[in-house]
Amino acid sequence: MFTDEYFMKMALREAELALEKEEVPVGCIIVSNGRVIAKSHNLTETLNDVTAHAEMQAITSAANYLGGKYLQNCTLYVTLEPCVMCAGALSWSQITKVVIGARDEQRGFIKKGLSLHPKTEVITGILENECSQIVKDFFKNKR
Repeated sequence: MFTDEYFMKMALREAELALEKEEVPVGCIIVSNGRVIAKSHNLTETLNDVTAHAEMQAITSAANYLGGKYLQNCTLYVTLEPCVMCAGALSWSQITKVVIGARDEQRGFIKKGLSLHPKTEVITGILENECSQIVKDFFKNKR
């Protein structure tokens, strides 16, 4: 059986792809029945689109794959806690589970006091150090 750590490592690989494109290094995958059905990373700079967060890209891709707008029986793995916009989309998608690597104390939905769909399970802290470090290094190098 695959673990949360296994899938978070896949999300981290997506974050590394974002880093190569000089995007904020956030990666995301969506899993259904043990199978990856969507993967993405931030593309806001590449697409010149403030909504092109990793989660938004992955939600759209997964919905297209499944042929419907609801992501029930799916798990999203994301390296950095979703922002309010992404949390709203995740809530509307009725995703079953969200697994977060590192918390975002400035812009994350948890800090803002928001919650996802009532049936969505949220887990934080999976590979937290690795997920946090890639973002810290990115912004340190930008300064």
